[in-house]
Amino acid sequence: MSSNFDQLVETVSNTRADVEKAEEGNKAATARVRKQMQAIKNLAQDLRKEMLELRDSGGAQSQG
Repeated sequence: MSSNFDQLVETVSNTRADVEKAEEGNKAATARVRKQMQAIKNLAQDLRKEMLELRDSGGAQSQG
C-alpha cells in the first residue's frame, strides 16, 4: 500500500484525541487540530499526485 496513504490514515487516527479535547473547549487542542488538518491536506494532495502518476504510467493494469 502507498506510504502516503498509510501516513494519511495514521495522521487522522492520531488527531482523534485532540478533536475530542477541542470539542470540550481545550484551546491548545484546537491549534493542534488545525495544524494536523493542514498536514492531512498536504498528504491527501501528495496521494492524489501519486495516483495520477500511477494512472498515467499505466501502473496497475486491470486484468480482463
